Amino acid sequence: MSDQIPQLEPQSTQEWKQTAKDVTAGAAGGVAQVLIGQPFDLVKVRLQTQQAGNAWSAARQIWAHEGPLAFYKGTLMPLLGVGACVSISFGALHTFRQVLESHNRHTRPSHDPTLSLPQFYVAGAGAGLVTSIVSGPVEHIRIRLQTQSHGAGRIYMGPFDCAWKLMRAGGLAGLYRGQVMTVAREMHGYGVWFATYEGLMRWAMHRQGKRREELPGWQIAVYGGLAGEALWLLTHPIDVIKSKMQSDGFGPQRKYHGVGQAVRDTWAVSGLRGMFHGIGPALLRAMPASAGTFVAAEVVRNMLN
Repeated sequence: MSDQIPQLEPQSTQEWKQTAKDVTAGAAGGVAQVLIGQPFDLVKVRLQTQQAGNAWSAARQIWAHEGPLAFYKGTLMPLLGVGACVSISFGALHTFRQVLESHNRHTRPSHDPTLSLPQFYVAGAGAGLVTSIVSGPVEHIRIRLQTQSHGAGRIYMGPFDCAWKLMRAGGLAGLYRGQVMTVAREMHGYGVWFATYEGLMRWAMHRQGKRREELPGWQIAVYGGLAGEALWLLTHPIDVIKSKMQSDGFGPQRKYHGVGQAVRDTWAVSGLRGMFHGIGPALLRAMPASAGTFVAAEVVRNMLN
């Protein structure tokens, strides 16, 4: 009786399956991120675009004048869009990791091809570049819905109505307004986010002598949360300018005709402090939202393995 040789899957099939797992894990993480972080994000955007006092007073005004459900204003678009964006970013990260690992094998054949943390930053930046194609209009629509007047002063009846009116007012360029700053934020932000998380996970695995899947959930949450804090501390000024440009008017009502003008105007009015409007709710949101993203992603990834 002859021994049967196990049939191994082709490398391309294995890579496709791993990418599919990362995309699915990212989608779960994105949904968790939106549901946890949307109220904080609403307050952040109001502070960035309207300078409505501090975070606590802005939150009280929203509650008093618009009701508690207003904290989830504009949630449909990020729920669909952010879920897609995080899903894309996890899948793109895996692809860029493969490219860089292949480069390491060719340039250092006798060494471990595992990425260094700077290389992980590069892979994350690449993922951010790919993600920005979707996140640009998603963020723009979300900000328009979050900053419009309440009640009779509403301009947009929902995300699809908003997208249609933005296209009608400015064409595709109108939908992608602020895209330069979106690309800058996404590339640097995702680079920092993924590299910080990976660095903390490697440190914990080395210190405790455990494999990644053996680390407890609370550690994944803490390291994911810290990665989120690092992301916003290092990208917030970019996000402020992006929000200002994406909440600006069209035609005669338009204030900013480029990134430089938005930066100069913000600095002239508020100085360095103006570049960090909304940093409080951004950091409050970052810890639970980012923690939830990575925990959900790790749980789904382990279920699919």
